[in-house]
Amino acid sequence: MSLLSRLTAATTLCLWGTRLIAAEFPLSPPPGKIQVGWGTARTNQSIEGKPLTVGGRVYNQGLGIHPPGWMALQLDGKVTSFKCLAAIDDETKGAGTAELKFYGDNWKLLHSTGLLRGGQPAVPVNIDLTGQKTLVIEMTVGGDDYGYDHIDLLDPVLVHEGAAPVYIDQLPPGREFAEEIANSPLVKVIHELQRKFPEGAAKGDDQLRQLASIQKRLGEPASSRSAAEDYKALRRQVMLDNPLIPSRNLLFIKRDVNPMHEKLGNHMCDQYFGFNAQTNGAGLFILEDAFSSKPKLRNVLENAVCQNGRYKGRSLTMGAVLSPDLSFDGKTILFAYTEAWHTDGNNLDSRYRWTENSTWHIFKVNVDGTGLTQLTDGAYNDFDPCWMPNGRITFISERRGGYCRCGVFKPIDFGRCHGRPVPTFTLHGMEADGSRLTCLSWHETNEWQPSVDNDGMIIYTRWDYVDRGFNQAHHPWVTTPDGRNPRIITGNYRNKESDAPCMEMDLRAIPNSSKLVATACAHHGQAYGSLVLIDRTIADDGKLSQIKTLTPDARFPESTCSNSEDWKYATAWPLDEDWYLCVHDPDGHAARGPKNNFRIVLLHAPTGLKQEIYGDDAHSCLSPIPLCARKAPPVVPDASETFADPKTRSKTAIFGIKNIYDSYIPFPRELKITALRIIQIIPKTTPNADEPRIGFGHQKPARGVLGTVPVEADGSAFFILPAGLPVYFQAIDEAGLAWQSMRSSTYAQPGEKLICAGCHESKVTAPAGMKQPMAFKRAPSPITPDVSGSRPFSYPLLVQPVLDRNCVACHQKNADKKAPDLSKGPYEKNPNYWYNSYINLQSKVFFYTDARFDTPHTIPGRFGARGSKLWQMLDKGHHDVKLSPEDLHRLTLWMDCNSDFFGSYENTKDQADGKVVLPVVE
Repeated sequence: MSLLSRLTAATTLCLWGTRLIAAEFPLSPPPGKIQVGWGTARTNQSIEGKPLTVGGRVYNQGLGIHPPGWMALQLDGKVTSFKCLAAIDDETKGAGTAELKFYGDNWKLLHSTGLLRGGQPAVPVNIDLTGQKTLVIEMTVGGDDYGYDHIDLLDPVLVHEGAAPVYIDQLPPGREFAEEIANSPLVKVIHELQRKFPEGAAKGDDQLRQLASIQKRLGEPASSRSAAEDYKALRRQVMLDNPLIPSRNLLFIKRDVNPMHEKLGNHMCDQYFGFNAQTNGAGLFILEDAFSSKPKLRNVLENAVCQNGRYKGRSLTMGAVLSPDLSFDGKTILFAYTEAWHTDGNNLDSRYRWTENSTWHIFKVNVDGTGLTQLTDGAYNDFDPCWMPNGRITFISERRGGYCRCGVFKPIDFGRCHGRPVPTFTLHGMEADGSRLTCLSWHETNEWQPSVDNDGMIIYTRWDYVDRGFNQAHHPWVTTPDGRNPRIITGNYRNKESDAPCMEMDLRAIPNSSKLVATACAHHGQAYGSLVLIDRTIADDGKLSQIKTLTPDARFPESTCSNSEDWKYATAWPLDEDWYLCVHDPDGHAARGPKNNFRIVLLHAPTGLKQEIYGDDAHSCLSPIPLCARKAPPVVPDASETFADPKTRSKTAIFGIKNIYDSYIPFPRELKITALRIIQIIPKTTPNADEPRIGFGHQKPARGVLGTVPVEADGSAFFILPAGLPVYFQAIDEAGLAWQSMRSSTYAQPGEKLICAGCHESKVTAPAGMKQPMAFKRAPSPITPDVSGSRPFSYPLLVQPVLDRNCVACHQKNADKKAPDLSKGPYEKNPNYWYNSYINLQSKVFFYTDARFDTPHTIPGRFGARGSKLWQMLDKGHHDVKLSPEDLHRLTLWMDCNSDFFGSYENTKDQADGKVVLPVVE
């Protein structure tokens, strides 16, 4: 008798109730008894109807199936085992990934094959089923090309001693609760609420009794389905009847995830260009009585008519909405709106156009839909509005000028590091009626999502990109409401890409706490990922000292997993350090684009328990906010002329440093710093990465030397700084060489008086008591300008004359001895217009060059001139060369400034010709 005949006979006898010892039951589900993701499950054939073939071997018996799907069998407790081989069929020619999971009673995971890959050998499966009354076999996709996930179950057999298994039509109930029941997170939640709110202890005790009864019933087949529904209802009651939730109504928006393409919005910058917005289903909504069994959804803008501006008399129902914020009295909503205009969605020539119809503008509206008012307009993206305690509005805008430094696409005149224009957007402010629109941040790269912390300060995300990699530092910062004293909170000294989140966005202060919640997300992605807690009271170690993961089921995109994975959470609104409103999609992934479906949930972070509040099967939700009044943080008084009339406000600020030796990285004890060099960062005004090449370093900024100010013997400095310019400082030693240098920018507001304790001093400890610094006893020093050719920076004007005077003739004379050519040479033929001398000195000088990731901080004395072979050679003596002090200074100044060639992004041929070309944007 053949094996198939023997198995069929055994099955028939079992079905008629005859008891056999160790009978075998092959899997051959009838039509309709197995669910597959594509095609029809086939017995003894592959999913394509071909012979079952793995590793070149043909198998006579088995199943050809395609995930996602499942089959379920009812057992009698006397099935002893299940055996098979599992693999991807050879018909995929090595493609495809999938996984099989096997569950027993109460959804206990009995076995997983792990990831099956095309072209790999079959994986043996051998599962003990003793005592089980249910077996569910689940097929899941592996995450790559869905079309090649052709699973074969080869020689599948259940061994049983009782009645034969029976295929069932429905999955057993309670799957979503199985792990919860096993780990009892709901018990922990009830106990926590009893502890925090003792007045509800009796109610909690009753809930615990209900839970114990439900757990018992879930193990009984006759009552398991109703028990699962009862558990679901009890969990919802416990989670949502929570005194921490301040309102029964929620404000939120609907906004789909952008498609998987950077130029269509799948990038930290491009996701906030109006023409990339997803308009389908978009809108501003209020969910009334959100936690009841019958909440009511209301579209705030459905009947709203704009009262002013270009949209006067019009509704805002045809575009997209972004970044809502609710006033502290709970009455007025700020939001950004765009028509998302473009003529062809995939044609970048039509998409990348900045017009008033293609960009975001800020509006406000009352919660009842009245009073719709336009606050900003124009061909700028204005978004992320935030109410300030003093009644003003902080927001993000492109109006500062300058463009991203890292990108080959030229429809308009900006970009920095991408193959398309990417303008810089930074913090701005205005009055509640849209007047006095003012730049708050003069940083030369992008910033995002301001909110107000419990001290009344602005917290936001900044991309730091000064002499470092593009993927290195985009983390939380803090500043005053008038933009003074911007300071890093965490992440600026990240040691490597996998040490901590790649980027933190959507910062929110936690009530009654010094901590912040944020979304850990990708640089090359959108603001979705894992939720993290940031503790500002802990010193930053460049790793995870300040960061706690709130959602361990999601890794950090582009840090601990790829940039496209684990987009599971976003826009957390903290209720306390344990409870958060947020949006969640357990399958969040870049490749799914608009098919991602983020739903509003209440998260209890200590247990990972999530209770869905609202979801739209067709569109994602974002930015849930309790619709109620809340206590406003204290008003931080203005201490600058930021919002004064531009015609009369000061053009300078006062800057002081108490002790430059109070440094993040200690200086050598014997070192004497005598001056502070101030270097201006020039915002980029040309569209593509390294076009033009400013110097040897890839994607590094143009700069100009403002000059120097004296440092007193006690390490103090006190000086006048031009307002509104992004700058960084270098500590200069007695030899006139830089010993330490900043790797980020700062700036001062008009009329500001800014005092620093030291050089990247500790952020978590107060400076030690000290006498009044020597520099503070005198008037602030003016900046002493440096030599010609340093502002704007110009190798042709700063360095080449030194070489012409001292080096060129001798090197030409000794060309046969391999002396490098230090003349200009035929620079017109060089694609960058670089001189021969510049090219030939590249190996002799220091410069930051890595475009992706670099050392996070400068090592004192190991960069610039002191880190260059050229200076070391000149310091020791080079033949009979005798440089004048000014000529030597010109060379060392060049080397200290990253050994650049140009100081402006425009008219590089004119610069190479020795002409002075001033930057278009400063």
